[in-house]
Amino acid sequence: MAWTREQMAARAALELRDGFYVNLGIGIPTLVANYIPSGIQVQLQSENGMLGMGPFPYEGEEDPDLINAGKQTITELPTTSYFNSADSFAMIRGGHIDLSILGAMQVAENGDLANWMIPGKMVKGMGGAMDLVAGVKKVVVLMEHTAKNERKLLKRCNLPLTGARVVDMVVTDLGVFNIDRKGAGGMRVAELAPGVTLDEVRAKSEATIRS
Repeated sequence: MAWTREQMAARAALELRDGFYVNLGIGIPTLVANYIPSGIQVQLQSENGMLGMGPFPYEGEEDPDLINAGKQTITELPTTSYFNSADSFAMIRGGHIDLSILGAMQVAENGDLANWMIPGKMVKGMGGAMDLVAGVKKVVVLMEHTAKNERKLLKRCNLPLTGARVVDMVVTDLGVFNIDRKGAGGMRVAELAPGVTLDEVRAKSEATIRS
């Protein structure tokens, strides 16, 4: 059976390492904060100027001034620090963030990423994804394998790119796939969800899937 969103987030959380500075994108990636492995410490950074984000608050304990980049209410930690968004993006652009886990509409087998707009649809803005994928040390995409039966792992993206050859790993509800951005292309299976077969993954992907 395919992984649930929570199981996907838990699997992506295994990519965290002790001492990492991590940026989590909007959507499923925000769930990763609930599954940080025990025994390690990571600092969650938000583009809107917060370093050291705590877990989501319990009902009735929300502080409207404490939000992440996705406008979700969060909590602070004893080590939390605040700064303006210019400093936040300086951290990102300066290569000081170890890992970004973000969602996507499409990922190509060479690591191209499309996640900021669909032509003809109204968007609020490009957000920080373009800076993130250009500045962080490792990019992991966390998304469902298909959308309305449309494939999302492609040979080439047909939506406007957020970044070219930037994705290192994709975690979907069907499995985990590594991308060699500088090699021959294609996505290599690192892990499959329980009961999911390689044939099923290939049938639901346009990208070349290697075992």
